[in-house]
Amino acid sequence: MIVYHELASLQKDLGFSAKTLYGISNNIAKHYHTVLVPKKDGTKRKLSVPDVMLKRVQRAIADNILSQYPVSRYATAYKPGASVQKNAGKHVGKQKILKLDVKGFFDNILYSQVKDIVFYEKKFSEPIRILLSMLCYFNDSLPQGAPTSPAIANIIMYQFDQNVGSFCKQNNVTYTRYCDDMIFSGDFDERQIVSFVTSELKKLGLFLKDKKTAVIPNSKRQIVTGIVVNQKANVARQYKSKIRQEMFFIKKFGIDGHLQKTGINNRQKYLNSLKGRIAFVLQTLPGDKEFLKYKNYLANLK
Repeated sequence: MIVYHELASLQKDLGFSAKTLYGISNNIAKHYHTVLVPKKDGTKRKLSVPDVMLKRVQRAIADNILSQYPVSRYATAYKPGASVQKNAGKHVGKQKILKLDVKGFFDNILYSQVKDIVFYEKKFSEPIRILLSMLCYFNDSLPQGAPTSPAIANIIMYQFDQNVGSFCKQNNVTYTRYCDDMIFSGDFDERQIVSFVTSELKKLGLFLKDKKTAVIPNSKRQIVTGIVVNQKANVARQYKSKIRQEMFFIKKFGIDGHLQKTGINNRQKYLNSLKGRIAFVLQTLPGDKEFLKYKNYLANLK
């Protein structure tokens, strides 16, 4: 285990001088700006995004320090090889799906948790613990735009995942956590799971977002991280239909004609979005000939 008791070792591993690190941490607010991102429910998510310099420092912390921590096998986001497809794949063909959501996940992680659980005393000297915590924390929350936040969240949730995973294994239930979305599948009493999860979250000062709790039997369409899992991993019909419709009009009117009719001004942004949605389908259904044709058509678009 690498131990950081001297500032010199931290400077060497991060590639930044102590003057730079302390200069940023002492004026941390100047290195963030706010971005509002639209959510599906019509509201907006407020993100604190670091500037270029702070982001470089945070990336160095994530790559050289945080990457050394173990991540629970039940965590299916923010780790090498993770994907929504792999998360959903664990819940295919199950009798029942239970979805639980953590309320204000990043906003409710405390500075003390970052300092005590992530930059803990045996590994870091007190001045370095404080410095690193300040570089990764802002405005009484874990900033969602910071490259360190996903790894820190997984580290803080490690023991929670292990406890919930062990409980589920004993009860023949499949469990995964994709960021703040917890999925349980199998044949179970959901009240028992909700009770156990609630008690484990309280240990971290976290709570369930009750309005997001959902129980879905296999007689209804079961969707996990955007993927239908009733019988096999598939993409929702409406999702694919919308892409088909867009591709139809692009082929009929040309990309510029289609954008003009829809009132979309940013050509590149639209194409990136459409290509991303097609890639999502192909990640779920790799051999889909129809969407492979769409991918190739857009790749050759002038």
